[in-house]
Amino acid sequence: MNRNVHLLSFLMVLALPLALFAQGTISGTVTDASTGDPLAGANVVVEGTSLGAAANTDGSFTIENVPMGAFTVTASMIGYASASQAVNVRGTVTVNFALEVSAYQLSTLEVLAGRVTPEAPVAFTDVKKEEMQLRLGSRDIPLVLNTTPSVYATAQGGGAGDARVNVRGFNQRNVAIMINGVPVNDMENAWVYWSNWDGVGDATSSIQVQRGLSAVNLATPSVGGTMNIITDPAAKELGGMFKQEIGEWGFKKTTLSLHSGLISNKLAVSGTVVRKTADGFYGGTWTDAWAYYFGASIQLTKKDKFEFFALGAPQRHGQNLYKQNIGTMNRAFAENLPDYDPAALYTMVIEDNGDTTYYGKFKDQGRDFNQNWAPVSPLYNGKQYWEMYTKKENADRHETDILNERENFFHKPQVNLNWYHTFNDKMNLSSILYWSGGKGGGTGTYGKVYRRDANGKLGDDDWKFYYGPSPWVYDWNQTIAMNSALGDTFYVDKSKLVKEDGQSLGILRNSVNQQWTVGLISKINYDVSENLKTTFGIDWRTAEIGHWREVRDLLGGEYYVFTGNDFDIVYKDTTINDTLYQIVDEAATKENQKKQLGDRIAYYNVNTVDWFGFYGQANYRNGPLSAYGTFGFSTISYTYTDHFVKDEETGKPLYSENKNISGTQFKGGIQYQLSEDLAVYGNFGNISKVPIFDFAISDYDGTVYLNPENEQFKSEEYGFNLGAPASPFKAKFNYYNTTWLNRSRVRGYTNEDGSEGFIYLKGMDASHSGYEVEIAFQPSSFYRVDF
Repeated sequence: MNRNVHLLSFLMVLALPLALFAQGTISGTVTDASTGDPLAGANVVVEGTSLGAAANTDGSFTIENVPMGAFTVTASMIGYASASQAVNVRGTVTVNFALEVSAYQLSTLEVLAGRVTPEAPVAFTDVKKEEMQLRLGSRDIPLVLNTTPSVYATAQGGGAGDARVNVRGFNQRNVAIMINGVPVNDMENAWVYWSNWDGVGDATSSIQVQRGLSAVNLATPSVGGTMNIITDPAAKELGGMFKQEIGEWGFKKTTLSLHSGLISNKLAVSGTVVRKTADGFYGGTWTDAWAYYFGASIQLTKKDKFEFFALGAPQRHGQNLYKQNIGTMNRAFAENLPDYDPAALYTMVIEDNGDTTYYGKFKDQGRDFNQNWAPVSPLYNGKQYWEMYTKKENADRHETDILNERENFFHKPQVNLNWYHTFNDKMNLSSILYWSGGKGGGTGTYGKVYRRDANGKLGDDDWKFYYGPSPWVYDWNQTIAMNSALGDTFYVDKSKLVKEDGQSLGILRNSVNQQWTVGLISKINYDVSENLKTTFGIDWRTAEIGHWREVRDLLGGEYYVFTGNDFDIVYKDTTINDTLYQIVDEAATKENQKKQLGDRIAYYNVNTVDWFGFYGQANYRNGPLSAYGTFGFSTISYTYTDHFVKDEETGKPLYSENKNISGTQFKGGIQYQLSEDLAVYGNFGNISKVPIFDFAISDYDGTVYLNPENEQFKSEEYGFNLGAPASPFKAKFNYYNTTWLNRSRVRGYTNEDGSEGFIYLKGMDASHSGYEVEIAFQPSSFYRVDF
């Protein structure tokens, strides 16, 4: 009996490795469920293993060397819903898949934000999260769009967050930038500062760029295009992610994301924190930044869903803002360029006696040269003042051995509360209540500071820094020595300056922007029929923006004298021949004009912007035909208060207003599906755009431009899309033409007496037109080629 047991055990041990190494085969076909056509390139995988295969041209596939046992096999194809089947491998197993075409559906947030589907008759490109992770890295968000037709994004001087983007030749003032459905263009001048959103790329789910007038149904006019950024939704699965990035020039970036998963089948919460530091490729372009993102979603009732988003990116970074002649980087390279003018390598100077002198060539500084910083003695322990989320009084400078002329510091948090309410199967309401507040600014010089030419010669009593070769550089140590010296006469670039004890003649200043915005976007979607869907909505915003300059760094002195504030002037009573007069109290006024760290200088304006718009949009789809039409109306009001200029009549700060300026937009388009593989479309539009603040009220002296004329934009576009959803080959082609009428600009000028003013230019016209082509070939889910 014992022998039999031992023999049986031996046979089982012998059979075990044979069973382990036994293998089978899974084969079958993948077809279109509606047509029965083979789906070449469909991906078939055995879940939980690295085994898989791509379907051949006839839709067949074979997966060999599959271990014996139970598995799940999944087939997938772009444009189709994935399908899975359970199999038990015992030799050869046959599994056939019939995949259904997947409907292109948008999330509630994407609908609220104005995203479009392939049926929309507009030119658009989607950038998914996977592509962003692959191509963006840690750069500014716009730089991921450089593979999109007619989009040009640049990091400019290379400082973190200093990027800009142009679409179809229009800069960011005419491109609507939205994050989670909220426009983030500046309320005064429509610009976008990407440093405010540094790190948001880590929490971005996808970006859709609609080129041209776009089908976005906000009253906000978008001429060059619309850039729709959607952040990650609150994840429904418990989990997290930690990522550490290290790069050249001291780059370090740490990202931590955590997700609660679905709680009680109703609530989900997600959060991301980013920390980034770097020295920068260009000298002085260091980065000291944080970013945060928080998202929450709760299905409160069957008809009511709420979403909450909060994001921001408090950051400081050194900038590189001065453009350089190529000869500054490499003189020999510049001279060998066929279209480079050798005369540019010389500096022409008209001397005081009227003679013209040509001074030497540029001096090579290398590709990483940056004129916005210079060394400073570590012995200089002067303090600085700046404010971001808190006031930094008597703060140490960021770097001990250098001093940045240009530094950007800002924190602009944005908080959204979204509400989605379903009335019935035909009607629903979507609303966003949001707040955004910003504090920070940029730095620069004020007064007189020393500079040296490329030969190291100082601009003093007999020399101006620009007489010598370029590039010039700051001399902070010489400036600090001048400011810390006793009262005396000094010369900076041949200018005679007289100072008192403790007085700074040149300083670093902050140009401050402090603002808040409250807004509401609300839209009702009503389905008139299965084919006709309508949307009506409002867009309300109000903002207050403060602008001023303030003393950042006294550079060795104790105070700076600023005489441009009417409210610093003190009057006293005096009697002459029994008549009472008011005269200036010189001593008290002089004391008021001595400015310390944080005191405001140069200008101090507070502006308000009130915007209201409403719109209506209709979308029609019937078989191969789809069309849309949008009408929008907006009105804007501006006010300006100058806290340095006294109104002679009221004695209060000077006040100006330009209210109830209105604009309209009308746009529409149509698309027709000629066949499964070919769709043609066209769109057109006419926009009457309200002027930005500078074209309504002069930010220089409060002058109101009466009856400002709106800029007019007329656009047309025609194109076609080639390729069925399941086709491995897709192509898009279009032609567009946009006419810009009555373009306005404001330009400064200097009178013969040295006084300054501004000229309001209008009546200029421009034309933007071009062709756009996008081609993609994806024979399998493993790779794709784009053109």
